[in-house]
Amino acid sequence: MTTERENLGRAKRWVVKIGSALLTNEGRGLDKEAIADWVAQMARLRQSGIELVLVSSGAVAEGMKRLGWQERPDELHHLQAAAAVGQMGMVRAYESFFEQHGIHTAQVLLTHDDLSNRKRYLNARSALKTLISLGVVPVINENDTVATDEIRFGDNDTLGGLVANLIEAQLLVILTDQQGLYERDPRQDPTAALVKQGFAGDEQLEAMAGGSGGRLGRGGMLTKLRAARLAARSDTATWIVSGRVPSVLLKIAEGADYGTLLLPAQPKLLARKQWIAAHLKVRGEITLDAGAVQKLTRSGSSLLSIGVTAVSGQFTRGDMVSCVDSEGREIARGLINYSAEETLKIMRQPSHRIAELLGYVSESELIHRDNLVLL
Repeated sequence: MTTERENLGRAKRWVVKIGSALLTNEGRGLDKEAIADWVAQMARLRQSGIELVLVSSGAVAEGMKRLGWQERPDELHHLQAAAAVGQMGMVRAYESFFEQHGIHTAQVLLTHDDLSNRKRYLNARSALKTLISLGVVPVINENDTVATDEIRFGDNDTLGGLVANLIEAQLLVILTDQQGLYERDPRQDPTAALVKQGFAGDEQLEAMAGGSGGRLGRGGMLTKLRAARLAARSDTATWIVSGRVPSVLLKIAEGADYGTLLLPAQPKLLARKQWIAAHLKVRGEITLDAGAVQKLTRSGSSLLSIGVTAVSGQFTRGDMVSCVDSEGREIARGLINYSAEETLKIMRQPSHRIAELLGYVSESELIHRDNLVLL
């Protein structure tokens, strides 16, 4: 365990995510003393050659404080207003503190659409990698001011995992107000043990997490584990640790035994498949028979129309669809070669009948294996 932590501490590229409860001192406004300390640590890491991207929550919480709101609103337009107000203070704080160490910052606001559109995904990746190469620390947040329920990531833990995919980071550090993942809720069971190390995507660990976020944020421990699963798709390890540990980022760089370390359990996906896997918003669903499920999961085959038993949703060629088995369990996602209407016509039919049924053939496969990711 120590060797793995030491190796990861020397990783060249990190994504650091800081949550709302830490940044705003549980809702009492931006904790500028804490932010200054984290920035000073990140400046030390930059001096040692580590490339950094910061994913920061806190805009909505800071906006709530500035507007005098005690409870996080439910109405979307109020959340958007709070984010717009709070973003000003948050970015100003980061810029001023990084500037004291001679480091430039860049504000980057993302929505789900920015990562679900292939062209915009590649543009975002190029922009971030260029900023990194220039020695700039990008400060990333979800664009809450314009995001709607249909296009939002859901929480900045998820955003952190996707950013790790985007820039191919070796380490995602999630600073939270908890020590890490416990076997049981330590607030209810003080004897609960801290999980020191595990594998991203382990269902037993996700079962331990449960629960939801606090009154300021949307996340919780379960979202952090799911973010680790996302990050692992690009071979990124995730370190969940309390941001209140003194010099926590520097100690991670030394391989210290703090928090919960989640390692990738699967080989690194190709860049295109990372993007497909990161498509959280699917346009439809197709149900597969047992034979098709077996071929996909065991042989890595393309999906043919003959293996589809049902179609739901409205999708067009090139859209992301979810592939489920007869029990409704999602086994894969992929970019489909035919629309929902066309898929209904050719499902349960062999590929050589596609031309007869549709009058043309776009592709012989319903989803090519290069455009398919197993989950």
